[in-house]
Amino acid sequence: MAISLALIIVLGLLFDFVFKQIKLPGILGMLLVGVVCGPYVLDVLQPELLKVSADLRMIALIVLLLRAGLELRRDTLNRVAKPVATMSTIPSILECLTIVALAPLLFDLSLLEAGILGSILTAISLAVVVSPMVTMIQEKRGAERGVPTLILGASSVNVVFVIVIFTILVGIQTGSDSSLLRKLLEIPESIILGVLIGGLAGWALYFGFERFDPRATKMSIIMISMAIVLSWLEEQLKAFLTFSAFLGVMTMGLVILEKAEVRAHKISKKLSKVWVAAEILVFVLVGAQVNIHVAWSVGLAGFLLIFLGLVARSVGTYLSLWGTNLKQKEKMFCVVSYLPKAAVQAAIGAIPLELGVPGGEIILAVSVLAIIFTAPLGAIAINSTAHKWVEKETQEDSLETGEATQS
Repeated sequence: MAISLALIIVLGLLFDFVFKQIKLPGILGMLLVGVVCGPYVLDVLQPELLKVSADLRMIALIVLLLRAGLELRRDTLNRVAKPVATMSTIPSILECLTIVALAPLLFDLSLLEAGILGSILTAISLAVVVSPMVTMIQEKRGAERGVPTLILGASSVNVVFVIVIFTILVGIQTGSDSSLLRKLLEIPESIILGVLIGGLAGWALYFGFERFDPRATKMSIIMISMAIVLSWLEEQLKAFLTFSAFLGVMTMGLVILEKAEVRAHKISKKLSKVWVAAEILVFVLVGAQVNIHVAWSVGLAGFLLIFLGLVARSVGTYLSLWGTNLKQKEKMFCVVSYLPKAAVQAAIGAIPLELGVPGGEIILAVSVLAIIFTAPLGAIAINSTAHKWVEKETQEDSLETGEATQS
């Protein structure tokens, strides 16, 4: 496994550099490394590594979510609370309904199977979206109206919303779920408990850091370990209660930022260094999950379905921002930031097939094709529009914001 890790890191760094030299996002190079080295092309990665791939990707995503939480300010999050709620649900609902209407016409799928496919495809990729949003917050780009904070909050809640809907539909299909209302209630339960548990963990860490005053490196290790524990608890307690570990991890970082800003910035700097390796792991291993042979089996019909779903999603994203104070270009940036799909589709795309759902093979193929199509498209769109459409906060704006917060 060690040699596979070395291969991933070396090739990931190399292709990251090459793609940036040709003005493309480095993550595209990492995804390409994963696809080519993965089991469906050259198959040079050791099976032992692929067996722990999910755990490694989870740890890498935790590092990213911690960085996001350590940059989220509560006052900014409060300002964008309403559009977070609409943006986390409306785009996915419209995209899912579009897929439900079109998938049975393009493929041999029932309406319920089309709904399962739609619920998988509507999840936004945190791996692709969160990192550039954290960078924008650090650069104070879009800070005046909280654009990156809005996208961070909405994308995190969106994953919770989509996975619950997916669970409901799969339960109906397999006959294993008799309580539709109970599953629907899991959406607010998961969000509220995720925030509460993450908040409690954040407070515990804050008091511990104040009491023992560890170095930034040790604080970073402790926070990553606590975040892993939250993810483990989510899995262990799901039979009794549902909470979002993703939201808990971000809330944990937010509490540290609110209570000890200097410490938060020190931890964030350490995590940004860890992210150099974690980023390579998450994108190369996501790429390794992509079976391009399966993806091509759905052909042009699959591309058409994904494209029309994205059109509906984009309309939903724009409608979600109706009545906000965002400028036109900032709204369009939110639209393009909501395009990429990757980790969730890789994680749950094969579940219907494993459970014996009749259209499982088609669902998996379209899910994989969505990663191939939207992850590069979304990454390029975010990278090319962030500096053009979202303004950097001036020093004067920053002072005004600070005065408003103090008052």
